[in-house]
Amino acid sequence: MFCWKRANCIYTLLILLLLASCNEYQKVLKNEDVKAKYDLAERFYKEGDFKRANRLFEQIAPRFVGKPQGERVMFFFADSYFKTEQYYLSGYQFERFIKSYPNSEKLQEAVFLEGKSYYMLSPRYSLDQTDTDKALAKLQNFINTYPDSEFFAEANDMAQELTQKKQKKQIEIAKQFDKLGEFNYPILISSIAALNNFVSDNPGSIYREDAFFYRLKSAITLAQNSTSGRQKERYEEALVFYRALMKSYPETKYKKEASNYFRLIQEALELPEEAVSK
Repeated sequence: MFCWKRANCIYTLLILLLLASCNEYQKVLKNEDVKAKYDLAERFYKEGDFKRANRLFEQIAPRFVGKPQGERVMFFFADSYFKTEQYYLSGYQFERFIKSYPNSEKLQEAVFLEGKSYYMLSPRYSLDQTDTDKALAKLQNFINTYPDSEFFAEANDMAQELTQKKQKKQIEIAKQFDKLGEFNYPILISSIAALNNFVSDNPGSIYREDAFFYRLKSAITLAQNSTSGRQKERYEEALVFYRALMKSYPETKYKKEASNYFRLIQEALELPEEAVSK
């Protein structure tokens, strides 16, 4: 009984404190006392109540432009947007902070959080990658500017993740060209061109092996469906792609399919077996 009464008292006290806090917040929110808003906003921020802190900072931020506390208010304002997952607004406000306070002790963190804001906005690879491009640019700027930062490893991981996302989009587009080319052969030329660009532009990509294989696949399909006058040169191009795949990935996961393609090349060009290594 005693424990129940004690628990009930604590619960009642918490409710009263919450109501008092809400009343205080509503009162300060509606009045014109900038100092009261500033003090309460900072208190909420430190307590982790970023939603209410953000609302108060939003009201007072314009009043602190050019004032000594302006730097502090503007950083907290931007960060409260970030903490409440309003990433477009946090990215915008951190950008304003960076331009307004280039000598701030918080500059490094602001540059990092600006990049992370756009990282959080980056969509799945199949969608438009405008925010991904922006995030990569911001993160790369941070990585180049602050190589000794405590945030460097996280920024680098995010940049690599976004790079791989863009590469996946590129490889999936090229694979789609390859698939469409089975019904519309001229599209295979676009597939091969896209995969050539991917191989050249992404030497360390985890999708590079896929690019090598689908380039070969597209080249074979194109050669098979070319006029007799074009077949020889196109099979020769396919042979170049086959050799490139086997040189870079001798134990490729596509070894069975690649071997079948080589037999087609061999028959078309009347090549001896040892031609594979030349």
